[in-house]
This record gives sequence, C-alpha cells and structure tokens, in this order.
Amino acid sequence: MNIVYMHTHDSGRYWSPYGHALPTPNIQAFAEGGATLFRHAYCAGPTCSPSRAALLTGMTPHRAGMQGLAHMGWQLRDYDRHLAQFLGANGFHTALCGIQHEAPDYRMLGYDNILGSQEFDMGDTVHSMESFDHTNTDAACAFLVQQQGNATPFFLSLGLFNTHREFPKAREDNGILADYLAPPAPLYDNDINRRDYADYIASVKVVDDCFGKLLQTLERTGLAQDTLVVMTTDHGIAFPKMKCTLRDTGIGVALLIRLPGGAKQRRATDALVSHLDVFPTLCDAAGIMPPDWLEGTSLMPVMTGSTDSVRREIFAEVTYHAAYEPKRCIRTDRYKLIRRYDYHNGIVPANIDDCTSKDFLMDHGYDGRVLAREYLFDLWLDPFERENRALDSDYHLIYNDLSGRLEEWMVETDDPLINHGARVPKPAGARTIKLSQPSPRVADFEE
Repeated sequence: MNIVYMHTHDSGRYWSPYGHALPTPNIQAFAEGGATLFRHAYCAGPTCSPSRAALLTGMTPHRAGMQGLAHMGWQLRDYDRHLAQFLGANGFHTALCGIQHEAPDYRMLGYDNILGSQEFDMGDTVHSMESFDHTNTDAACAFLVQQQGNATPFFLSLGLFNTHREFPKAREDNGILADYLAPPAPLYDNDINRRDYADYIASVKVVDDCFGKLLQTLERTGLAQDTLVVMTTDHGIAFPKMKCTLRDTGIGVALLIRLPGGAKQRRATDALVSHLDVFPTLCDAAGIMPPDWLEGTSLMPVMTGSTDSVRREIFAEVTYHAAYEPKRCIRTDRYKLIRRYDYHNGIVPANIDDCTSKDFLMDHGYDGRVLAREYLFDLWLDPFERENRALDSDYHLIYNDLSGRLEEWMVETDDPLINHGARVPKPAGARTIKLSQPSPRVADFEE
C-alpha cells in the first residue's frame, strides 16, 4: 500500500464538502467518490509547526518538543519519530515535495527524495506562491508516474503553501465576486472583510486545482487502487478569532481519508477525532505495528463503520506562536474548557496574521479587550462559543470534570506548564516577538 499525504496551510474547514460555497470541485469529488469526511476533526495545536509536528509524530506538541515555530528556533526532540523516518524504516520509499514546517532544515526529516522546490520568497507570496504550489504539484505528479510498476511502497508528502497569507488577489474574471460573499462567521459583514475573504477563495482555488492534478495522476497511472490518500490542513484559517485560538474556528480542521482500491468506507462521520489519530490509522491500514510513543488511536473502525467513535475527548494547545501565549483546552462532543496560563490578560496582536480584517478590528478597539482566564462552552447549545459558562453554577459538575481531565492529561504528557507555571522557557536560540508589538512581522524580539 502506498500513502499520499497532501496538506495545506491555514484552511480550517473552509472547503465545499464542509458546506461552504467555495470553488473546490476536486476536493468535493474526492469526498463523494469514496473518502471518509471527518466532520469533527481537530488539530493538536492551532499554529503551523506544533500542529504538523503532532500529526507527523503522533504526539502532543509539547511532548514532541515543538512548542513554537520551526523557523523561529523550535525543533522536534527526536526526528527518528517523524512519520517519514518511521515509514522509511518499515520498507517505504519516502518523498517530500513542497512545504514542510517541522524542521528548520528539511534535510533533518530523513526523506529519501526531495522533489520540486523548497525555496520560496516569504516577502513576495502574492506572486510566488501560486506558481510555487503548481510547480511542486507537477513534480509530485512526475514522481507518481515514475512509481508505476515499482514494487516498493511509497510515502509522498505534498505540502502546499496556499492558503497561507498573503493570498492571491481575487478577480472578477475567475468568478469571485466579493459583493456576494459572506465573510467567516466570527467577522462582521462589511466590504473590508468580504474582500479579504474573496482573496482567501482565490487561494483555495489554487489548492483545489493542485489536488485535482494529483488525483488525476493517481487514476491515470493506476496507482489509486493501491494508494491511501490523506487530505488535510494544519489549523483554522488566517483570520482574526480563528488561527492561533482554541475556539473551534482555530482547532477545527478538514480531514478526508480514502482507503486504497475503492474499499467500502463511511462517507461522513461526526466522530470526534484528532490529528494525533492519523499516524496510528496509517499503521493500521498498512499492517504495521504502531510504535509505542503514539498517543492517538486508529480511525479504521470509524471509517469501516464498525464503530461510531474512538475517543471521549481531544486536547489542543498553544504555547509560543510569533509571541508567547500559553493556553490549553479539552473538547468533548458537547463541552469545551479553555484555560489561559499567560500573565497577559488581553489580545496578543502579534499572534494574529496581518490583514485588512485585523486592521478593521484593531482600529475599533479589539486589542483593548480583556480576556477571561477560563472559558467553558456548551457547544450543543452554543456552537459559536459566545456564552462563557465557567462561573455558571448549573455547569459546576461539568467544569470540575473537564478541569480534572485537562490537568490529568497535562501531567501524563509532562506538559512544561506544570513545572514552569506561567512562563515556559524557550530553547536556546529561539526567538519570540514582544507582546507589545502589533504585528508578527516586526523583528522586535524578547530578550
């Protein structure tokens, strides 16, 4: 069995199979054509490197060692525990194409082949990222063509830069009309936010076009019959109140998995699942004994319909992003408890990607808001997480239960917040932006 893992930046669940009117026909066809659509999948950390590290090691970010961004100085504790190295040790030929964000240098990951380009211009993303993704997708497709008739199974990771900011610009000639859009639910409906969202739609169109190329190549080469395909993203979309938050808009992710050979599998499921479950699922599907460090559980029983659920809760975390903002959460089917550990009780602007949607909020006092230390949400009654029940006596038992389970998980996984309190130390050489800075792009770092 071969494995193709295709992943994007910052897409959340904003693809058409999740009910959004977006130009993703290839992802939609993939969902309808035999993949299992996980409606309640969550990342383990709603920032780029921690999320990817968790999925690709099967461990929580703080246990894997990735509590911040790889390009800001964080690394995995043990790169031998990366999925690529594990599969390579179990007979797979491994290939990386495009984006990775688990190491400061892609050569640390141990892939057998590096395809396409790892070089891109972060300062000119509007013009370079569309061609970067298409060029790398072409390289991945060429690799697939070369694998025809090869008896050695392969693992291909194709990472797209889209839908990371800066987005390509929406144009009327590609059918994206800002006047007739609704911005994402946490944002006010005005022209500024509609136009910002229109650019996101232009970016997601790039993703879908690249995914379509990949799927067509798998079909044309006959590899689809022997290849498991995972399509996902790292965390919520790069808008205020989404990415880098522990709300569902931050931790909720698209996750679609198709088993090889048209195997009969469930089309959509409401099972509560974590990115931590992907690694053990791949082991289960490939018939490989899972390593003992994994924290997740296989999703195969859900996909084949033998059970409706495999876990009672998921956990997610933020420690460092551009700036320090430690917080943890536990989410069950119905309830979520978010706990903030920072001494800073306000918005951290540097942890919100620069954009016109952010400018609108900041211009109208968003950065002056005071945040609670804890939030408890009844998601069945309040799916948009507006009513904090942490101090509500009617939810006292729920609060105690979730609080105890969260603390137990932190102890079991050796969370550094247990030992260091409100300030987890950075690794040597790591950089973080001062809390007072309004932008993640300002090179004003803490001592």
